[in-house]
Amino acid sequence: MEIQRNLYLEQLKVRKHNGLIKVITGVRRCGKSYLLLKIFRNDLIDAGVPEDHIIMVMLDDISYDWLREPHVLYDYIKNQLKDSAQYYVLLDEIQYVPDFVDVLNGLLHIDNVDAYVTGSNSKFLSSDILTEFRGRGDEVRIYPLSFAEFFSVYDGSAEEAWDDYMVYGGMPQITIMKDEEQKSTYLIRLFQETYLKDIVERNQIKNKDDLDELVNILASSIGSLTNPTKLERTFKSIKHSTVTAKTIKAYIDALRDAFLVVGAQRYDIKGKRYINTPIKYYYVDTGLRNARLNFRQIEETHLMENIIFNELCIR
Repeated sequence: MEIQRNLYLEQLKVRKHNGLIKVITGVRRCGKSYLLLKIFRNDLIDAGVPEDHIIMVMLDDISYDWLREPHVLYDYIKNQLKDSAQYYVLLDEIQYVPDFVDVLNGLLHIDNVDAYVTGSNSKFLSSDILTEFRGRGDEVRIYPLSFAEFFSVYDGSAEEAWDDYMVYGGMPQITIMKDEEQKSTYLIRLFQETYLKDIVERNQIKNKDDLDELVNILASSIGSLTNPTKLERTFKSIKHSTVTAKTIKAYIDALRDAFLVVGAQRYDIKGKRYINTPIKYYYVDTGLRNARLNFRQIEETHLMENIIFNELCIR
């Protein structure tokens, strides 16, 4: 059964033909490619767009590796334009193309092309879009499955679905796994071998141990007020580490930039009080949070707060 992600589909539909590159972002494995290449493409076809006017390139697929050179990709797209009718260009995993911004900016100058892209968060973050596109990119942020999306394909009662969702979260791949060991193993490996590896490589982090400890602290204390200075004292008193508040802030920024954690600041902060004001941090998915702690701290009240926060972000 196909998971309906109508909220994000509507966001793409209202952005059609707006003269900007539509950029789909979010934590890895949350369904960006599926949204673009399956759900959005099918919607275009249902709306009457001819299939040969939808140009799809899956750049992580070996069969498209010859298009990973920017000039080759650009020329390939231009050669697919056979008439003056509207074309839709769907580029998946665009980070495989060096200087991809030049390619996308070039597409903006073609009147009958409407372009949509996804990229992995190791090389294609929200901050990259703001810096590189300079007002020519339109970001659509997507999240792991909400509880409503998860329950729509769940084989069981609402109570059973909630228990499952609270522990294993809403990464789409989880919905087709029936065995608890399979789910936990998948999430643990995803966190360690994909997310943390991406963050370490992108930010050239040399002291991975301190990053690991920080990730554990944030996972263990979701919804608690904290800031880099407070965390620095914790590192010094418990681990006898010399990591500074500045480094801790850089690590947290890296986690946020990779869409793994989200910070919530008090709404009534003004002026100088923004400096070092404690923030609450939540994980983008409770399954990933639980996996980081090896499923040891399953506290329903804290997890419910995290789920509600994510739900409000989605809405």
